[in-house]
Amino acid sequence: MGSNILILVVFIVYLSLLVLWGVYQGRKVRSGNDFAIAGRRLPGWAAALSERATGESSWALLGLPGAAYATGLTEIWTAAGCVAGIITAWIFLAWRLRDEAEKYNVTTFSGYIEARHGDAGRSLRMLVSFTIVFFFFFYVGAQFLGGGKTLYTLFGIRPSAGMLITAAVIIPYTIYGGFRSVVYTDVIQATLMIITLVVAPVAGIIYIMNEPGLYASGISEALAKSGESYTRLTGAAGGFGAGLLITGGFSWFFGYLGGLPQLTTRFMAIKDARQARKARNIGIAWTIIAYAGELSLGWIGLAIFGPAGLKDQEYVMPSVLLRLFPPVIAAILITGAIAAMLSTADSLLIVSATELSETLTGKKNEKHEEKRETNMLRRHRLTTASLALIALALSYVSPSKVIFTIVSYVWAGVGCTFSVIILLTLFWKRFHGRAATVTVITGLLFTIFWISGGFEQHYKVTRDKANMLAERNIISSEERSTLLIMENQKFSGLQRFEAKLAEKLGSSGEGERIKTISSAFSVKGIPARLMTFIVCFVTAVLSTLLLPPHGKEG
Repeated sequence: MGSNILILVVFIVYLSLLVLWGVYQGRKVRSGNDFAIAGRRLPGWAAALSERATGESSWALLGLPGAAYATGLTEIWTAAGCVAGIITAWIFLAWRLRDEAEKYNVTTFSGYIEARHGDAGRSLRMLVSFTIVFFFFFYVGAQFLGGGKTLYTLFGIRPSAGMLITAAVIIPYTIYGGFRSVVYTDVIQATLMIITLVVAPVAGIIYIMNEPGLYASGISEALAKSGESYTRLTGAAGGFGAGLLITGGFSWFFGYLGGLPQLTTRFMAIKDARQARKARNIGIAWTIIAYAGELSLGWIGLAIFGPAGLKDQEYVMPSVLLRLFPPVIAAILITGAIAAMLSTADSLLIVSATELSETLTGKKNEKHEEKRETNMLRRHRLTTASLALIALALSYVSPSKVIFTIVSYVWAGVGCTFSVIILLTLFWKRFHGRAATVTVITGLLFTIFWISGGFEQHYKVTRDKANMLAERNIISSEERSTLLIMENQKFSGLQRFEAKLAEKLGSSGEGERIKTISSAFSVKGIPARLMTFIVCFVTAVLSTLLLPPHGKEG
């Protein structure tokens, strides 16, 4: 209890300083261009650290270590896919997108698409922009929900109050300073994250080698003692299942290829070519070090606690830090992990707001440039405030499962679809606006079809999994028999499956327990990320060859 209070105190101090820092940076915002893309004057180090903080957020410090703790070496494929995608983006795309943004004088993702695709660009921009706003609108709401859950789990703060706290932190400096404030608060997050991911694994390895009475005295021993699936790169899967596991993990690669607007705008905002090279080097180095640290933290947690030692796998990182460090140091490092989710929320908010503001109002032709920029700045701030408040209200009144279902489409439907658009726009001169429009629509519809149809993942009760849950005392023998009534029934949606579990288990099937049981019965299919990218690529090529371009394109 004492450690929780200390973490809360450090958390409050940290967030207060973060808000003040964001507001301070916002004092330098004088125009709509400053608000939307920091005047395209970002130094390389700031762009790189902001891009990494936005791209990873709390997933880097909670999600991936938790998955490594729960599955062992299997999670290497996810890390490999992410690292490969990030490195590819920094080497081949970042400097090109920076140069293109400068050449066409654009400040938003959709603005660049419009500039490159001539007469077809305006309608394409509307489609791209409203797609971003719609999905990211729910994504921001999901961040508020996640903030409420995290504060409740760690400090016992009611989720409704936790959502308000999350919003109260990010909304003021995002409205005031826009993209610039968001970037420089991200820099703080990324710095603290990388310190955690360097210091904690080193301290953890020393600790498990010298501390008696732990589950294992080394990572290799911990993996071996946890079972054969932990020491194999494909876990318990074999044959086609192993192929799906590898493909599923590595398929994260495709979303990083320019298709995520919140990351691409960081590339577009870099000051010049020399700074782009600095950003590339920092971004790649940060990524390699961070992912090695994230996996190591999960495996160190396995050595300390054993495979059944934690109630929630995603809190392996805080648990390890509290074991390794004095309370004050642990509190600072854990606070960085908690606050890292803010770097995603504020980035999504600013991208959505500037996209909506510029797409709806366009470039007004005021006589004086200064007046035009001032009016644009006012519109950006008003749009940001409106979107933030509506997203917050949505997170209160809309069922959380609806929000998270829509968010689940983002990586494939937005990231992988737009990656195809960006790649072909940059590297294939024949690619045109009509083909891009067809590709975007196809990508969105296919993603919804693939995920909602259960082709990416579905749920099925099997005897082997039910026996495993009973052996681990997660369910009783009576509950095992009850669940086997549903044996081999296929459920394409998580919400429907969890509702059925709750119905069968009655009062004993509540909250986190239902989630634990449902996850055990999940069956992986071919990931939507891979399939959407392939379908969009084929659609783009065929559309380019079969459809005539619309007028003159850039």
